[in-house]
Amino acid sequence: MTQQLFDRLFIVEMIYGVLAFLSLLFIVAPYGRHYKKGWGPTMTARWAWIVQEFPVFFIVLLFFIMNKGYENIVLTIFLLIWQVHYFHRTFIYPFRLTSPNKPYPMVLVVMAVAFNVINGSLNGFEIFQKNQYDLSWLISVPFIIGLITFTLGYVINKQSDRILFAIKRNGSEYQIPTGGLYKYISCPNYLGEMMEWLGWAIMTWSIAGLGFFIFTVCNLFPRALSNHKWYKSHFKEYPKNRKALIPFLV
Repeated sequence: MTQQLFDRLFIVEMIYGVLAFLSLLFIVAPYGRHYKKGWGPTMTARWAWIVQEFPVFFIVLLFFIMNKGYENIVLTIFLLIWQVHYFHRTFIYPFRLTSPNKPYPMVLVVMAVAFNVINGSLNGFEIFQKNQYDLSWLISVPFIIGLITFTLGYVINKQSDRILFAIKRNGSEYQIPTGGLYKYISCPNYLGEMMEWLGWAIMTWSIAGLGFFIFTVCNLFPRALSNHKWYKSHFKEYPKNRKALIPFLV
């Protein structure tokens, strides 16, 4: 991959993010609780998650191996951090779904695959191919702040998912979630994921990381607003002081 191709793909990713943000403010992506017919062929939710997440897991690993990232402890740590998220998202999360056969529009899978190929290539190139890190990076301010932010976001994300899974395991498809940050917001799982990739952007101090964070916000912010609206419309007793995504603010 060349710098010229990187620059072009980054522009594509940013345009993709802006279009996603604007469209999702008016059209709710039809999966999960918002699923509805009329979006073409579908596949099961389990296989949809596996298919759409695997490319980014594989591409970054490929960049790491092809550029001998294993010879650099910083790159090895970066890979482990990246794959902690994507191994779970690709190979564990789909098998924890309580409704694995729920329909999932294939058009969304294709769009997710396209983004993940671009995003994996951007991060793989800038972080693992260009390799601008030496051992001292591990004690740098960006790395330490970024790692703390990523870790906190990961914990919030996984704790929130566990609460939702527990609700469904108890035989209820949907109910008002409680515990953790659900006390303050409707979508702490989305907030956690945003924090993860903000942490990644800071710890790698990279354009690719920043682009990933921006796209994550563009994608999940409107989804959080839609979920919050859905909860309020389906549960009359929904807490009035609970926000959508950011405690006490939004």
